[in-house]
Amino acid sequence: MIVMKFGGTSVANYEAITRTISIVRGKLGQKPVVVVSALSKVTDLLYRISDCAAAGDAAGANANIDALKSRHLDLANELLAGAGTCAEACAKIEEICESLRRFVGAVCALGELTDRSKAKIISRGEWLSSTIICYAMNAMGIATHFIDARRMIVTSDNYMKGEPDMAEISRRVPEVVNEAFKDCDAVITQGFIASTAKGETSVLGRGGSDYSASLVGMALDAGRIEIWTDVDGVRTADPRIVPNTRNISRISFEEAAEMAHFGAKVLHPMTIEPAVMKNIPVYVLNSMNPDGEGTAILRDDQIEDGVKSVSYKENILLLNIFSTRMINVSGFLQKVFSIFSEHKVSVDLISTSEANISLTMDGNQDIDDVVRELSAFAEVDVDRDKSQISVIGKNIVNLRGLLKQTMSSLKDCNVYMISQGASFVNISFVVDRSSMKEAVREVHKYLFEDKDYESSDQRIR
Repeated sequence: MIVMKFGGTSVANYEAITRTISIVRGKLGQKPVVVVSALSKVTDLLYRISDCAAAGDAAGANANIDALKSRHLDLANELLAGAGTCAEACAKIEEICESLRRFVGAVCALGELTDRSKAKIISRGEWLSSTIICYAMNAMGIATHFIDARRMIVTSDNYMKGEPDMAEISRRVPEVVNEAFKDCDAVITQGFIASTAKGETSVLGRGGSDYSASLVGMALDAGRIEIWTDVDGVRTADPRIVPNTRNISRISFEEAAEMAHFGAKVLHPMTIEPAVMKNIPVYVLNSMNPDGEGTAILRDDQIEDGVKSVSYKENILLLNIFSTRMINVSGFLQKVFSIFSEHKVSVDLISTSEANISLTMDGNQDIDDVVRELSAFAEVDVDRDKSQISVIGKNIVNLRGLLKQTMSSLKDCNVYMISQGASFVNISFVVDRSSMKEAVREVHKYLFEDKDYESSDQRIR
């Protein structure tokens, strides 16, 4: 059994969905479990609907719901033209959209949008896409069973970013999927969507469809997990800002996790964890180029040493905490991090000295309360408009001169902080946001385009 996840661009329109179904057809002998995202840009539209609901703007919400319904009805009519199930599929779409309209109307009347209500609104995209694609697969001769992901993926009561209950997921998924496969060629379910233990709709956070696929693969002990997107695997840098990137044929689980966490857009940061639990290989593939090699994500002993990529986070905060009270005082760090934990603020990089702690975090997080509490016993300085650049690869600590030479490529920008991961998989630098793109290009040029470097004993793998 394999799990195949198709992202929004892989199910964006008639051509993309037809291509996706052809890819699935080629894997029927492996019993594919198909996990789909919402159509491209639909989740953004649903967020706009939720914003209208929060503001009590019923007219704005209804206009967006009309656009949502029209797009999906047009797609269903195109995919199912001449099929006897077209009217049935369109009726399902009407039902989902009109149910959403009634729910949003109630939220507007109430004048309050809770996370619980917001999760119900933004989850409709995957529900709509999986419904249409299921009908299309059956119409094209692939007997496909529809599974409600909420029957399988169980999370905490954090409705907008549910924490998966691994034990319950491992219990439920095989039972539901094996039952569904009794009389069909493939099964289809939704990414991103889950439910709490009480059966309320929750979601796994933006981009969570990758995570869904990995959770299902873990529970099924799948032979492989395939993440189908619109690029030829994982690249050595973001091709949107670096012109001469390369495809990476093989990376380790740890390298992939670091890339995702430190800004690479191809995978959701949590995707790798469930796969690691069962040592399930993950493949990142391009649905627009199905014959392409893609990238294999494998266990560490199958991967050679060397730098694999340059990742970045464009908008971060750099927080500097200074206090002479922390000198030779046990418990100071615990006090600092308990404040971050209490306010649910995640920290990325940490650097400490005798009387100073420097930390980075996502620039979109609200840290006002954290700063206020820290200021009661320390001097706190917040630097905004910073970016983080990370060089990622297996055992990069063994590459002699890497730090020195990488720093030389950053000679034209200020470096505010340097951090090397304890696992020796990443070295990260904090620079001004205005300098980030050029700095990424310069670091990539040195690591992947400089022939003098590649001919040395520090060769990139």
